[in-house]
Amino acid sequence: MRYAQGGGLTAERRAFREGLRMRAADLFGQGRSSAEIAKELRISERSVQRWRKAWADGGPRALRSKGPAALPRLSDELFAVLEQELARGPAAHGWPDQKWTLERIRSVIGRRFHKSYTVQGVYYLLRRHGWSCRMPARRAVEHDEDAVAGWVKGTWPQAE
Repeated sequence: MRYAQGGGLTAERRAFREGLRMRAADLFGQGRSSAEIAKELRISERSVQRWRKAWADGGPRALRSKGPAALPRLSDELFAVLEQELARGPAAHGWPDQKWTLERIRSVIGRRFHKSYTVQGVYYLLRRHGWSCRMPARRAVEHDEDAVAGWVKGTWPQAE
């Protein structure tokens, strides 16, 4: 599996998949059919067929993992710098309001790091680092939390 913007399988998941391929290689040597292997390993028969072809051409070495498909464009160190930039707020980067959008974050990445991301790639980058999408809470300036709490405790039970 390959994902946009340098994502992909974790090292643990790559090792797990390689283990499946090695187990399949053992079963190829026993002369088992692709359907039997697919059922036993709980994978698609098409994957078994691809692995069998690679195994026939290059032996078990052909089934070894080749490592990650791509490295992330922003390392953990650069992402920490991006977090600092985001903490400064959108106004510090030239936008009139205080709301971050994926497009704006994409622009900051392009300006600051000279890296090109898609909007969807920015979304995945943020998700991989534990960020989530949140809608800002819009409240009136006159909002009084104490008055609301008093109303909920006093007036609301009487209305029922």
